[in-house]
Amino acid sequence: MANKKTKSTSIDIGISAADREKIVQGLSALLADSFTLYLMTHNFHWNVTGPQFNSLHAMFMAQYTEQWNALDIIAERIRALGKTAPGTFKEYLKLASIKEVEGSPKADGMVAHLVAAQEATARTARKLVPVVEAANDQPTLDLLTQRLDVHEKTAWMLRSLLED
Repeated sequence: MANKKTKSTSIDIGISAADREKIVQGLSALLADSFTLYLMTHNFHWNVTGPQFNSLHAMFMAQYTEQWNALDIIAERIRALGKTAPGTFKEYLKLASIKEVEGSPKADGMVAHLVAAQEATARTARKLVPVVEAANDQPTLDLLTQRLDVHEKTAWMLRSLLED
């Protein structure tokens, strides 16, 4: 049986191809930061020790679960805009603004790394807001608003753990 090529249909959702390309570039960076943050949080969940173990272990689990669910939302928005979502470590390393953490820091170090990673992910999302506003892309703007709310609130909660 011969392979049938499926014909690609053009996308006409009221956002130009050039604007969709810019939005997808920004969403791809957000996806890379989000995946890196997810992996960091899950790693810390597995490896946290010390007197704060119980509370941090549970907190990290809630955070990585939320982050995991966000990955799908971001990737599916990229697909809805007609592009392929990045999905490899190689792509994420190129796109992410968050750097991997070497070794296994102490609990307070984990929290500090997560504050920085949450804030970096918020900055990546915020950088895309003017692009989607100019393109009149309300679904992506809604996604960004929701992600900003989560990352800013989570950074605040984590930062509170480091204060006296």
